Amino acid sequence: MMEIVGKYIELFNLMTGQSLPCGNIYQSAGLRVHVEKHHPTEIDLLEDVALIIAEPEYIGRHPKKPDSVELVKCLAKNEMVCVKLDKKKGYLYVASVYAISNAKFENRIKSGRLKPLDF
Repeated sequence: MMEIVGKYIELFNLMTGQSLPCGNIYQSAGLRVHVEKHHPTEIDLLEDVALIIAEPEYIGRHPKKPDSVELVKCLAKNEMVCVKLDKKKGYLYVASVYAISNAKFENRIKSGRLKPLDF
């Protein structure tokens, strides 16, 4: 089952130099399974996915993962939602959600990988 958890807007493309399709971002039940397996201490962050997508404070892209975007919001932790394009089906989905350390967060800002996002 796929649930709509947010919208991908053109500003995200402008900020990351990409041309991903604007529109709905989906989340599948498999996301919970992924987080339980790879980031078990972060399962509570699933509740924040829609908020992070709607009101990200920073945006970036992984240098080795094309057709994806990283959205970060600083809540109790630096929470990051990774959104990817399903190339075969042409839709965007939440691939992962987890917290990044303050050191990683600061390094990614300094390197330019993450940029402040102002609506």
